[in-house]
Amino acid sequence: MHQSYNNIKIIKLINGDDIVCVLPADQLPPSEKILRMEKPLQIKYVPQMTPDGLRDYIALIKWAAYTPDKIISVPMSKIITITNASKEMEKSYKHLSKTYDDAPIPKRKQSRYSTKKFSLKENEDINEIWDQFKDISKTKH
Repeated sequence: MHQSYNNIKIIKLINGDDIVCVLPADQLPPSEKILRMEKPLQIKYVPQMTPDGLRDYIALIKWAAYTPDKIISVPMSKIITITNASKEMEKSYKHLSKTYDDAPIPKRKQSRYSTKKFSLKENEDINEIWDQFKDISKTKH
């Protein structure tokens, strides 16, 4: 699918996610109440301590990481706002969307996870750690 970079938007979802994407021209009819997004990348704000203080580092990650689909549909009822991307965000998006298809789809390392029951001693040790944690957090409040 040919991607036009003239329509790069930032979508704010009701769950708090910020998504940068291209809105393809071939949207569904308004009666469907669905928005189609091409190559959506989630904007992650990562706090970073610098010599000048706390700053946010912005990372763009594949929003729908467990699918090879390039077009993702979202119900309009899940969207708070749609805004134009800044020039800086457009530049980052254009750069990263070129490798969108190259990102590997995460795979489970094992088909089934095993469980282990803690021994009585292990359970007591864990409870002691939690009790210490609770005591520390009480003194900070």
